[in-house]
Amino acid sequence: MEIAMTIILMMIIGALIGGFTNYLAIKMLFKPYNAVYIGKWKVPFTPGLIPKRRDEMADQMGKLVVNHLLTPESIKKKFINDQFLHDMTGIVQKEMETILQSEKSAEDILAAFGITDGQSKTEYRINLLIEQKYEKIISEYRGQPLKNVIPQGLLDKADEKIPAISSMILQKGVDYFSSIEGKMRIQRMADDFVRERSGVLSNMLQMFMGNINLADKIQPEIVRFLSNEGTADLITTLLQKEWRKILEMDASVIEEQLEKEQILSVLKNIAHRVINLENVFKKPISSFMNPYRTVLIEELAPKSVQMLSDWLSGKTEMVMERLRLAEIVREQVSNFSVERLEDMVFSIIKSELAMITNLGFLLGGIIGLVQGIIAILIN
Repeated sequence: MEIAMTIILMMIIGALIGGFTNYLAIKMLFKPYNAVYIGKWKVPFTPGLIPKRRDEMADQMGKLVVNHLLTPESIKKKFINDQFLHDMTGIVQKEMETILQSEKSAEDILAAFGITDGQSKTEYRINLLIEQKYEKIISEYRGQPLKNVIPQGLLDKADEKIPAISSMILQKGVDYFSSIEGKMRIQRMADDFVRERSGVLSNMLQMFMGNINLADKIQPEIVRFLSNEGTADLITTLLQKEWRKILEMDASVIEEQLEKEQILSVLKNIAHRVINLENVFKKPISSFMNPYRTVLIEELAPKSVQMLSDWLSGKTEMVMERLRLAEIVREQVSNFSVERLEDMVFSIIKSELAMITNLGFLLGGIIGLVQGIIAILIN
């Protein structure tokens, strides 16, 4: 009976020692959180293992993430993965659909981002761009004849249009002088001509013409002159001659005659009429983007996602280098609360830690049993 009590007692003592030792070792991983001092003497094993080596652990975790978890190769594979591309395209299409159906105007959307006076700012930017482009072009071609400035294709079209312009001018003249207004104009001019001639010439004209209306005589002749083929050739020749003179003029002369501010004003007015910023900023996006809905959603969205994916996959190493992921992980781990880290670890492996403690009890008990038997045998 005494032998059995000795063995049981040693088993209990061994189990308590083994279990408590394991439990203490587990707790010493985290606790104490800070170094403990008695006077100036620092108590050994304080702080706990993880708080003590948190900086080293943070550095190693940063390297682990960059070198083994989030590697450029793994990121590239994700970017070119078909399922990833499909999912991203769906997200982009959904967001684009929402925007295209929105009743908000571009001005409202910009206001949501804190951008006010979008229209006036855009007008200013357009005007500034036109001025910069104009100055760049005119400084390059200033001192050269216009024929070197205007594209050859445009020059050829202008030459082809001169006969048509000549015919149009003559036809307008025929239409005008054939009208009542034109006839009245001829009559006034004839009356002024006769009235301004004094003396013998005036009396002779009145004697020969008598009551005949000069306009009735002159009008058909003017119309006949304007309709004559030779007149058309004459006007065409004159226009071509003047056009060639203009082409030989220096670009700076044209700028001086037309004035820089007037040229810029015309260019700005044309640009603003074409762009129509009032329509762009005030109307709902859906009103002027709806015709392009199919193209934007079905074609542009997938192509944009594919292009972005290709660009990112080609720039992955550079992007990851600029992000400095290792430093981010190290900083986050260094700033992470040890208490929170302990709670997180224990919540994940609570059952395993309890098993380690129980294993200490078991091993301690077995060791106590063996010690008890050996002690009995020796005695």
